[in-house]
Amino acid sequence: MIIDLKNLSSIFYLSHVYFHYFCRMQWFEEWFDTPYYHILYKNHDYKEAEDFLNLLTDYVKLEKNSKIIDLACGKGRHSIYLNKLGYDVLGLDLSEQSISFDRQFETKTLKFQVHDMRNKIESEPVDAVFNLFTSFGYFETEEEDKLVFSSVSDVLKDEGYFVLDFLNAEYVKSVITPTASIERENIVFNIKKHIEGEYIMKEIDFEDQGKKFHFFERVKLTRPEKILQYADEFGFELVKRWGDYQLNDFDETKSQRCINLFKRQKSEEGGLKSSNIQLQASK
Repeated sequence: MIIDLKNLSSIFYLSHVYFHYFCRMQWFEEWFDTPYYHILYKNHDYKEAEDFLNLLTDYVKLEKNSKIIDLACGKGRHSIYLNKLGYDVLGLDLSEQSISFDRQFETKTLKFQVHDMRNKIESEPVDAVFNLFTSFGYFETEEEDKLVFSSVSDVLKDEGYFVLDFLNAEYVKSVITPTASIERENIVFNIKKHIEGEYIMKEIDFEDQGKKFHFFERVKLTRPEKILQYADEFGFELVKRWGDYQLNDFDETKSQRCINLFKRQKSEEGGLKSSNIQLQASK
């Protein structure tokens, strides 16, 4: 058998490129399912998060026992707190490790399931869907972003609420810190950030037990008007937009957050038109 080394070299090169591209598309599946992700972000301000949820639920005036989906719930801290406030909560997350951890907290009114937010949500209609603390913007295409809005619209009751808590793209661009080192549990995480096109990239390098690790995060800097465009397409109206967790008004030049409160419009005869986007999302 005669092997063309030139062609073989090209095949190996293309295989490497496409393998890297595929991994890049799925960075969140690998990184979020490692214990290191949770170690790095374990110092998030829980009190601030709980205060925010108190303000938010007071503002929308959800009655006790209302059904809420915590979309991209992670280790479940917001789901658990919402349940303590008296709500019937379903926490959904792509990470099997996180959901396995969360299930120890399940009760009759608190459940957890593995779920890709691009896929249809198998649930009875709910009163609200919360997507909190920058759990959006991970996907490569607009079609995938729209699938999130489509799945949320399909599972909400008429006039149900969708809270999309996202970063403020303009603010992030203005305050980006190129390098930082953070120590957690005797692990030093070396972090580099930069803007690459319409994405903010975060490179994360560290060593543990003599082994070197490298992960990255890649979040699309989706602007407020694009978010509003998606919302309008899937039958949402913008009720309010806040710029921080104290629910102060949004200022695109100064606000750290872009917290959107949407309401699903009443279905007309025949219901809202569902998305005709077809995409094989990860399971």
